[in-house]
Amino acid sequence: METQTAQMLRIGDIAPDFEAVTTKGKIKFSDFAPGKWTILFSHPADFTPVCTTEMTGFALNKDTFDALNTELLGLSIDSIHSHLAWVNNVREKTNVYFDFPIIADIDMKVSKLYGMLQPNESETAAVRAVFFIDPSKKVRLIMYYPLNVGRNMDEIIRVLEALQVSDEYKVAIPLNWRKGDKVIVPPPKTLDEMNERMADQTIDRIDFYLATKTL
Repeated sequence: METQTAQMLRIGDIAPDFEAVTTKGKIKFSDFAPGKWTILFSHPADFTPVCTTEMTGFALNKDTFDALNTELLGLSIDSIHSHLAWVNNVREKTNVYFDFPIIADIDMKVSKLYGMLQPNESETAAVRAVFFIDPSKKVRLIMYYPLNVGRNMDEIIRVLEALQVSDEYKVAIPLNWRKGDKVIVPPPKTLDEMNERMADQTIDRIDFYLATKTL
């Protein structure tokens, strides 16, 4: 996998490859988590309050991510020594252990590669970016938050589930969907498909272009 030049990533791009030192050892991203989804997320700095709450949220939900065949991969522009000290400090103070790799991006290589450095926010701290990357290493969804606003863990889990359900069943996901809710049946593309849709008694049809069903 070739490394891309630094630019803002877009949905559908192949996630750029890189090598990095993490709290779990060295990784090469193209070899990371084979056959699994990855959530790559950045935080501005170790030993800061909002970041501590967010990393704690990821740690407390690790079993959920494991069940969703997803690996977590954190990042900030701090040294490996700072990361290790912070992980140990949080464990001592709160009994929460950040049991997933955190990239030590002290040279800002990965942050620049993934567009995590946004100069109008900060030139030395990564914004709170979240990249949802599927098993083929394709970027499927991107979230950005400013330095002073924490992320919503329920929404991160919700959209991960939505992406996986959409892939598995070839359906679309409506507003405010939660796992177990009805999904949207893709609209017909031909007259024959439209006629079949109008006669289908297995779906909840509002009109030919809008129909839902329970999986």
